[in-house]
Amino acid sequence: MSLSINSSILREYDIRGIVDQTLTIQDAFLVGWSFAKLIGDYYVNVGCDGRLSSPKLTEALISGLIEGGAKPRFIGRGPTPMLYFSTFSKENEAVAGIMVTGSHNPPTHNGFKFIYKGRPFFGDEIKNLKNISISYTGNFSKHSSYESVDFSELYIERLLEDCKVSSELKVAWDPGNGAAGEIVEKLVKKLSGTHIVVNEKIDGTFPAHHPDPTVKENLEQLISIVLEQKCDLGIAFDGDGDRIGVIDSKGRIIWGDQLLLLFAKEILSHTPNSVIIADVKASQKLFEGIKNYGGRPLMWKTGHSLIKTKMHEQNSPLAGEMSGHIFFADRYYGFDDAIYAALRLINIVSSSQQSLSIMIDSLPVVFNTPEIRIDCDDQKKFSVINEVKRLLDKQNKKYNDIDGIRYNCDEGWWLLRASNTQAVLVVRCEADSEHNLQLLCQDISTILSIYDLDVTALK
Repeated sequence: MSLSINSSILREYDIRGIVDQTLTIQDAFLVGWSFAKLIGDYYVNVGCDGRLSSPKLTEALISGLIEGGAKPRFIGRGPTPMLYFSTFSKENEAVAGIMVTGSHNPPTHNGFKFIYKGRPFFGDEIKNLKNISISYTGNFSKHSSYESVDFSELYIERLLEDCKVSSELKVAWDPGNGAAGEIVEKLVKKLSGTHIVVNEKIDGTFPAHHPDPTVKENLEQLISIVLEQKCDLGIAFDGDGDRIGVIDSKGRIIWGDQLLLLFAKEILSHTPNSVIIADVKASQKLFEGIKNYGGRPLMWKTGHSLIKTKMHEQNSPLAGEMSGHIFFADRYYGFDDAIYAALRLINIVSSSQQSLSIMIDSLPVVFNTPEIRIDCDDQKKFSVINEVKRLLDKQNKKYNDIDGIRYNCDEGWWLLRASNTQAVLVVRCEADSEHNLQLLCQDISTILSIYDLDVTALK
């Protein structure tokens, strides 16, 4: 009987599974072996996050790469953006990179993110790894001899190249015991101003809180520090450092689409008429704001690989997602780097006569929900989307189906899409008043209740 990679872990833009259940050491080995067979006899940089399962998965992945004929180089433990950077660095010899990370998923999960020839490796390319893995007939040999290269100092130096902090801001940082902790701890020592860093120790049990800055509960500690220490802003990261969360001096959460509008204003001031990309979860006010600032807004599918690919197609200097992925091709490499985004935000605040709070107060008033996640089995979530489409079609209701369903009406819109990384349906609603927001939430709640889903979060 032939062996192959478990199909259930092959997602649209990365590989993710539950360790020792859907994602095994054998899978990690076969991912490495199949990737090596695909790219040939070239260097591949490998990094890992701080999850407890990451060392053994990294070891198996590297063994597979070696047996498949590639030349892996281990760049160490750190954030995913450092792995991406290592493939762009002038010191680099690798054509590809693989990051062992579970991102913001629970501690029992893990997976792999890829970069190949400076571009995302995703979709059918990931699915093809399974087809390649079927031909493996070896004994899953363990290879412990491989090269290690430290890119951390080069990465920090590159981050600082675009840091133009000119005032004494007070900033609180919370890596959430995730993979960005050690880099942030070193970085802030090189910045002017006052910097308070908490939960910087990398710990795969995530003792302080789960590292997902899109969930309000995970930001409560940072909010308290910002308010108690009278900070100008607070910055949080997810488990692998490619998503950012921001708190202003009033303790308010600044969501991804609000951040993107601040970044768009700054970039469009020197690159007018540029295409600025945001995902389908973003506020309508963002797209209107980009246009008002002299840019060309483009709504696109959610997913870091999908966004990066679209940026390249459109020659876009900036893109972002509600989830906190921010992509800078303006002076940077076009990948999602939350630490870099934090420095660009600090640049904006430090060079302005206004505080971040005042900047946020000046944005258009909008009534919307954050991302709401509704638990839904992986085998069921896409069928729910299709059934809701058929329901709306019967009612002759207009919607955008570029990624899930974005239903539009005079009062606002609601979004329903299936997550490509978790067993959830993602919902977001936006309206022109608090009353209409409640009506939209009630509308999508009523629809989802048909499918026996827990819609408590929408109440």
